[in-house]
Amino acid sequence: MKELWIWSVIAALIVGILVWALIGWSIVRHRKKGDELPRQTAYNLPLEIVYSIIPFLIIAGLFFFTVKVQNEVQERGDDPDVNITVQAFKWNWEFLYADTAEDEAEQVSTVGNSEEIPILVLPTDRTVQFYVRSADVIHSFWVPEFLFKLDVIPGNENGRDNVFEVTIDEGQEGAYVGRCAELCGTYHAYMNFEVRVVSGEDYDRYLQLRESGASTFEALEEVDPELGGSSVATQPWDLGEDAQQVDG
Repeated sequence: MKELWIWSVIAALIVGILVWALIGWSIVRHRKKGDELPRQTAYNLPLEIVYSIIPFLIIAGLFFFTVKVQNEVQERGDDPDVNITVQAFKWNWEFLYADTAEDEAEQVSTVGNSEEIPILVLPTDRTVQFYVRSADVIHSFWVPEFLFKLDVIPGNENGRDNVFEVTIDEGQEGAYVGRCAELCGTYHAYMNFEVRVVSGEDYDRYLQLRESGASTFEALEEVDPELGGSSVATQPWDLGEDAQQVDG
């Protein structure tokens, strides 16, 4: 996507420079030289054909590369390494690690509230497939570093119709903020979450600790002691304090 945007900007600059050059040439070449009226031309068929074909070719090229990149971004494998169910609700998130159990009620999960940021733990160098769904209104699952977001639409109970896949490169371990990118109601701005990226080995250890009864905080304290078990990329908003400030 980054390459698509860079080359689109380059193409736009080339067209812009050409247009500015033609405007400058016309200003200089056809400046007023007297009171005699210049020769009037009703049409110039070859020129009109050229400036109809060139924009069409530019648009066709941009369309081709846009579809190509879109297909690559939305490509999904049949057998991902990790499956994550994202449940959005007013106004927070729940993340379920679908590989830990067939029955959703028994799956390892992390749910956020007004006092705790939910942390979604992901491994590097593994394909991660997200199934996103909403319990109420339209939300949007967005992690800026993914360069991708997906609307979370209600009525899609198991998330199978709203799916995307990412693979996080090795060396990208750390904490990243996630947000809701769709205006979903009064506390839309409070729907932050954190993505904690760890190595594959630490991810496996994290799930083992969670399945043995450890909380998200306790498990992260062990597998990622440098960043710890609490969110570091964002923090919960104090709804009571914010309400008092508004009233004040």
